[in-house]
Amino acid sequence: MQDESMLLEIHDGGYAVLRVNRPERRNALDAGVREAILRILDRLRDDDSVRVVVFTGAGPKAFIAGADIGEFAERSAIEQRAVMERRRVFDAIAAYPKPTIAMINGYALGGGCELALACDVRIAARSAKLGQPEIKLGLIPGGGGTQRLPRLVGYGQALRLILTGEMIDAEEAARIGLVELVVDDDQLEARTREMATSMAAHSPLALRLAKDAVRAALEMPLGAGVRYERELFVTAFGSEDRREGVRAFLEKRRPEFHGR
Repeated sequence: MQDESMLLEIHDGGYAVLRVNRPERRNALDAGVREAILRILDRLRDDDSVRVVVFTGAGPKAFIAGADIGEFAERSAIEQRAVMERRRVFDAIAAYPKPTIAMINGYALGGGCELALACDVRIAARSAKLGQPEIKLGLIPGGGGTQRLPRLVGYGQALRLILTGEMIDAEEAARIGLVELVVDDDQLEARTREMATSMAAHSPLALRLAKDAVRAALEMPLGAGVRYERELFVTAFGSEDRREGVRAFLEKRRPEFHGR
């Protein structure tokens, strides 16, 4: 599937790749891209052949180099508030039940960095650059950057990036915890495919419950989180997938999971 702004690839390994297709604008997020992402995510939610979703940008230069500034340059504050009160792509990705991976192939700035922050795992090419440069426009991050960035890198590092607006390279991003893995540029697609395929081989139910449990760690006190984990564990324990996984282990074969 493809349209003017997005490419969707569904792979046999059980994962899909959503590729922002505006290389001439460094894959900037405009209304068309945001709507296309939401539409595709809704479609993939009920597609059992897709267990993992990967986000990336078309071309070698940019993952997503931020919002399309020309699109909002003349808006009033009231108009901007109305736009931001609609369903938001960052929140839809963060709450998505299936695992998500940001395959960062170039500039991931502003809204592009925030989209990566909303994903579960971030893999960056060695040449990638990341940052929250909104301060240079007299703005602050508005796609969850002030909330998700400190949860990943800590208070001080988040404020360093947000208050200076500086870009950092992939190695620095990995050092502070902004990305989980850095690979050579020519290995980015292969390493991401490997990770997505590895995740997709597991029980869809267990993947969803694991995501729910880990997200709870960011939102609940420890005691409540441990109790929530226990309930999710029991849910997984009662599933057909758990019975299949145990049988396959004992029979020394690969399991066949169906998300039940």
